Amino acid sequence: MTFRSPFPDETIPDQSVFDFLFGDLSDADARRVALVDGPSGAETTYGALKRQIELLAGALAARGIAPGEVVALHAPNVPAFATVFHGILRAGAAATTVNALYTAQEMQRQLEASHAKLVFTVGPLAETATAAAAGAGLRPESVIVLDGSPGLADLLREGHAAPDVTIDPATRVAAIPYSSGTTGFPKGVQLSHRNLVANVVQCTPELLDIRPDDRVLAFLPFFHIYGMTVLLNIALKRRAALVTMPRFDLQQFLQLIQDQKITFVFIAPPVAVALAKHPIVDQFDLSSLRGMMSGAAPFDEALGNAVATRLGITMQQGYGMSELSPVSHVIPAGQVGTMSVGSVGVLIPNQEGRIIDVDSGEEIEASPDGPSRSGELWLRGPNVMLGYLDDPESTARTVDADGYLHTGDIALINPDGSFQIVDRLKELIKYKGYQVPPAELEALLLTHPDIDDAAVVAAADEESGEIPKAFVVRREGAELDEDRVMAFVAEHVAPHKKVRAVAFIDAVPKSSSGKILRKDLKGR
Repeated sequence: MTFRSPFPDETIPDQSVFDFLFGDLSDADARRVALVDGPSGAETTYGALKRQIELLAGALAARGIAPGEVVALHAPNVPAFATVFHGILRAGAAATTVNALYTAQEMQRQLEASHAKLVFTVGPLAETATAAAAGAGLRPESVIVLDGSPGLADLLREGHAAPDVTIDPATRVAAIPYSSGTTGFPKGVQLSHRNLVANVVQCTPELLDIRPDDRVLAFLPFFHIYGMTVLLNIALKRRAALVTMPRFDLQQFLQLIQDQKITFVFIAPPVAVALAKHPIVDQFDLSSLRGMMSGAAPFDEALGNAVATRLGITMQQGYGMSELSPVSHVIPAGQVGTMSVGSVGVLIPNQEGRIIDVDSGEEIEASPDGPSRSGELWLRGPNVMLGYLDDPESTARTVDADGYLHTGDIALINPDGSFQIVDRLKELIKYKGYQVPPAELEALLLTHPDIDDAAVVAAADEESGEIPKAFVVRREGAELDEDRVMAFVAEHVAPHKKVRAVAFIDAVPKSSSGKILRKDLKGR
């Protein structure tokens, strides 16, 4: 059977992201604070942000960036990120957001795959960005350091008017975040203007109660689709104030909530563990905080209730993925406390879902007497991606002819209409909300001269949710220990992809077709 949202469908405006977010900006809203730089306290109003976006779009056009081209954005959460991201879209180009933790090699791969023509970065990341751009064949002047010279301020002072751009929101690519796959390197997820606009509209105030007087702490990375939609787009559309935090530090996180009178925070489960258990939490006045929402990785009911009780707040959970722009499920704001926080909530408006038995292929029905049987979750709606960049085969495997996106996650539905994510059909490891593809780490491990074979699986970890654990077959006679294996991987990948546990085995268990039997390794 097809499951639908308990909320009525919403009308999706036929607008670009810029027109949708800023086209109706009133004089009163223009004076409201849009962005606060957490470390310095510097404020940017909505009116100033809109002007900066238009000037940046003009500067891009003056540099030959035409509609349909791609510009890379490689930065942590700073106010300038919002200006550049939306300036790229206002110019009719697509923004490919680069993980700020990437190595030069990983970034170069994304620049080449996305065909980026220009790169924006910040001073602390400039060395990585410059090396990546050079490796991708870009000229040195193609790298613009936002806080450098010339930097963002210089581009804005050029005073170029925003170009006159006409786009089809349904087909023009707005953003190309990269989503890790289990069979190789990350894939570019093509999201249209309509995808991004639709997901903001779908996350109605009845679901995500973000208000104009809210101050939202933005530490979830803007380069990730979660931060891109719920912070850069939803919070700005609601005219809330975003307080940016370049990197997560628990003490600074708590200090900003206290000093900036933060009212709402979006988190990932590892942060919830700290908030529930760390003694430092009691040293700060967090009374301004009214609500919190967790996403990006599984989150159990006991942990959610512990955070809500300790902080005296409402706690929600949601579900999504890059290919869904990303939100598909949310615990409604009005049902916090009555719907289990261990669930991911209900389907959002305009979203259809099915649960498919992975063995028989049959549709699973809901049961009035308890949770349904579990199966793979399929979803369809206006937030489903256009497809993977330059990869029609992967697109066809992921989105079927009827428009349903096969999530690869195993779910069930409860009698109250809420969904539970119980496992992953896909083999991605979720470390602190970041996706880690085991195949990429396995390929790297096999390049080590003292490793004959290797497999990487998810190992449960209380703080991080999951950690990558490597099972390694040593070359005969090799003197290779756990520390050397972990150090080797750490030299070649971003910090969140590092192997954090190693076991040595005689042989990697495999099926007759040669596939690694990961379930056998997880049982060890």
